[in-house]
Amino acid sequence: MEKVVEVNNLKKYYGDIKAVDGISFDVYRGEIFGMLGPNGAGKTTTIEIMEGLRIQDSGEAKIFGLHNIHDREKIKMHIGVQLQETSFIENLTVCETVKLFRNLYNKVGDEAHLISTFFLEDKKNSLIKTLSGGQKQRLSILLSLINDPDTIFLDEPTTGLDPQARRNIWEIIIDLKRNGKTIFLTTHYMEEAEKLCDRVLIIDHGKVIALDSPERLIKENFEETPVDIKFTQSIESLMFDNLNFVSRTLKEEDVITVYMKNFEENLPSLLNFINLRGLKMKEMKIRKPTLEDVFLKLTGRRIRE
Repeated sequence: MEKVVEVNNLKKYYGDIKAVDGISFDVYRGEIFGMLGPNGAGKTTTIEIMEGLRIQDSGEAKIFGLHNIHDREKIKMHIGVQLQETSFIENLTVCETVKLFRNLYNKVGDEAHLISTFFLEDKKNSLIKTLSGGQKQRLSILLSLINDPDTIFLDEPTTGLDPQARRNIWEIIIDLKRNGKTIFLTTHYMEEAEKLCDRVLIIDHGKVIALDSPERLIKENFEETPVDIKFTQSIESLMFDNLNFVSRTLKEEDVITVYMKNFEENLPSLLNFINLRGLKMKEMKIRKPTLEDVFLKLTGRRIRE
């Protein structure tokens, strides 16, 4: 498989803070590659190095064989970038903004098609300052595609969108992959990563802690069955920790998650344990483990922490 992105032993330090601490990975043509990590894990620094916006202390980053420092201008012609936050000229219209960005490139895509694809046709003559947050977010993704790039960097592309709009963006991303594009994605929505990504890189404290497909990461890290329980009274998850069929527990708001070994065999023992202590359940949900469970197990934190 052709390597589009090559990152080797990349390091970037800010004094004593090791933002990126020797990470290595490859991204292959035509895949959707996700980078996940808690806030401050080093995601944005890594992406900005690859995009040529920041210079590493050591190590190497290449896109299409082009060096991120020496070939910065050439790389910009091959990639599209949607930043976490985009500043627009508020008194330009959507169409004027698209034309402004189009004039920065020799090769451009079909701007009318892009405006329609991102549901901005009825806003094309509206000033940027009149757009909602979600509409501005869709425009920022549109602009990352204006030069018909081979590789697209999407930094939290669906933040601020309602669930339906988010799923519309998912379909656009999937279509981009079908058309041979390579997508490098960061997201705070674990369902999004699980749905879209061929492979996921999890980093924490500037280091790679896992890299594989979502399916394999889940299978390799979980033999247990997560059971989410809501009780009528307030209790601590610690009371379940000494049960020999429970590998770990988690409490979030009013939900206690018990990770059970050999679920079918041990469910009666769990119910008996609950009944003997006079606890009353409002709800019990038995589910399959998810990428969110893997992330919590490997980092000890939720992605937004």
